[in-house]
Amino acid sequence: MPATTVETLEFKSELRQILDIITHSLYSHQEIFLRELISNASDAIDKARFRALTEPDLLGGDSDWKISLVPDAAKGTLTISDNGIGMSRAEVVENLGTIARSGTKDFLANLAREDVKNRPELIGQFGVGFYSAFMVADRVTVLSRAAGEPDAVKWTSDGQGEFTVEQAEPAEKPARGTDVVLHLKEDKKEFLEPFRLKQIVKQYSDFVEHEVVLGGETLNSMKALWLRPKAEVTEEEYNGFYRQISGDFEDPARVIHTSVEGTVEFKELLFIPARSPFEMKFGEPKWGPRLYIKRILVMDHCEALLPPYLRFVKGVVDCADLPLNVSREMLQHNPLLDTIQKNVVKNVLKALGEMKSDGYEKYVTFYRELGSILKEGVARDRTNREAIADLLLFESWKTERGSFTSLAGYIEKMPEDQKEIYFLTGENRTMVERAPYLEVFKAKGWDVLLLTDPMDEFVLPSLTEYKGTPLKAADRGDALAGAADGAVPKDEEEKFQPLFVKLKGALDGVKEIRLSRRLKESASCLVSDEGALSANLERLLARAGRG
Repeated sequence: MPATTVETLEFKSELRQILDIITHSLYSHQEIFLRELISNASDAIDKARFRALTEPDLLGGDSDWKISLVPDAAKGTLTISDNGIGMSRAEVVENLGTIARSGTKDFLANLAREDVKNRPELIGQFGVGFYSAFMVADRVTVLSRAAGEPDAVKWTSDGQGEFTVEQAEPAEKPARGTDVVLHLKEDKKEFLEPFRLKQIVKQYSDFVEHEVVLGGETLNSMKALWLRPKAEVTEEEYNGFYRQISGDFEDPARVIHTSVEGTVEFKELLFIPARSPFEMKFGEPKWGPRLYIKRILVMDHCEALLPPYLRFVKGVVDCADLPLNVSREMLQHNPLLDTIQKNVVKNVLKALGEMKSDGYEKYVTFYRELGSILKEGVARDRTNREAIADLLLFESWKTERGSFTSLAGYIEKMPEDQKEIYFLTGENRTMVERAPYLEVFKAKGWDVLLLTDPMDEFVLPSLTEYKGTPLKAADRGDALAGAADGAVPKDEEEKFQPLFVKLKGALDGVKEIRLSRRLKESASCLVSDEGALSANLERLLARAGRG
């Protein structure tokens, strides 16, 4: 047919169904359309750059790569324009009139198997990002001129079932590239406001490699620090980026910048805060690093990449190998995700260990505010339990008030005849130090960890030993089997039996009364059976209404 002929074609029936899903229920945030169209424009530029490597004359001297946003309030249109590879007439029909060339019916079957919230759609594999435009536009016009071609093509559709294709007038698209013109719906005119457009670009496309411009102003920073070699990034750049993504006013305590290669390749730029982030002091914030795919923000908080006990870590992970769902807002379950998480956790714990070794004062400041959260990992993460235990700090009766020792430091100072790590829990150091349980330990010169953080009561049952040395509560009935100076002779026990019988009858809840060599100054003390709740934990539970 002549090139000027207007051709009217129907979308494939499956595409009509998908357009209905995308328009009405797929995306939870409608501004996502701009991220998708900018991403497509960036891909088109990358394709042009790649082809130009082997076809130097392809670009015709135009290599000033740009993605332009042009709002027109009078016409009610928003145009997203690029000078990328462009499309021929056949490519326009193929790319914009069909979808999921790897299997439309399979794609629809996947959509049908899940409800709207949990559909496992794959935008990167099925190319449906373009159609998100119909969420905000009642008509879309695409003008595209392929690199090296003399004529441009014009595609128009209202997303209802048909589209037209015709040759564009030379003045409509005089140069290589693609213009996507959105005729916005009446209730979507907010996307004509420059402030709104800047906000969306900053949030989702700030690190796109190519300039995104609006009225001559470049909206994106293009500074994806995590993609640059570590040696080329300054401390000021790290600190500035941390403040940008965290909202913190203080510099981070530690920067983790690594490139992981192997089964899965990804970049990570993570930050350990110096103190508890503001939002963690008020409510339960979402956690997890930002997840990017080739510089494009996919998820603000990817909780799957960090366990809750590391929820204070901020940063970015960028991986091009992960499959995405259709809206790029959730990830499919994938073994690669588990691999990335294991690497991320390992690197964070390693960085904390290094900070504890070579920046102890800074680590102590961090630990005072965030140690309680880190301790949760002892109970939750069996794989990394010992690595987390290496990071724990405790006061003891031998440390000065406000100073700490570690489990490794405790073991290093144990006398040869001591075989266990002893600890005692309580509400505060003053109360714990006055407990009669400590008398025999002080007499022997054995140290006891003083645990006054409520979290300790819930964490310590999971940490029964540290590098082969058992942990033992000092207020248990058998705690002094190795510390007391021998058992009480049987004849002495028998002398006091009449008194013990009377006391047991008078004291409700006492299981047994016996003589002990553990006391040096006090007349008596109450102890718990091995495996029973400590008195401190009973108090905590009672206050929480679970007495």
